[in-house]
Amino acid sequence: MQNGLTESDIKKIKEEIEYRKLVVRKEALEAVKEARAQGDLSENFEYYAAKKDKNRNESRIRYLERMLKTAVVVTDDAKDDEVGLNKTVEIYFEEDDITETYRLVTSVRENTLKGLLSIESPLGKAMLGHKAGERIYVRVNESYGYNAVIKSILNKIDDGNDRIRSF
Repeated sequence: MQNGLTESDIKKIKEEIEYRKLVVRKEALEAVKEARAQGDLSENFEYYAAKKDKNRNESRIRYLERMLKTAVVVTDDAKDDEVGLNKTVEIYFEEDDITETYRLVTSVRENTLKGLLSIESPLGKAMLGHKAGERIYVRVNESYGYNAVIKSILNKIDDGNDRIRSF
């Protein structure tokens, strides 16, 4: 599995790994040590909770490191008037007669509830490279798709506030 990541995504992942290794790991180990010192481990809830937190942190570190190993760096080479990475797009859905706004991002930053749409999603793929006013066909699967119209495209906005999505 390859992850399409921007340089900004890679930087954030490296920062999170460093923070988890230097700060969270130390705190988790100390919590396990303190809980172990309380005596009987067979009925020590604090010990099991501390071990679980420590293991969760180590799992997250492994996940992020694996993500970096398989990452493919993606860049936005779209023109100013074309849909591309980190551009905000207003799109009209003909079937539903509604207009929605999305910002196209890499798959690790995707959060449709916040209007962040992956460039690897069916809608994201369909919009890439198109211009305002163009009609697109979004293919969902072999037997279903729908039409939409790109109403407007805003320039890139990369505020850096998006957290890398956890699994």
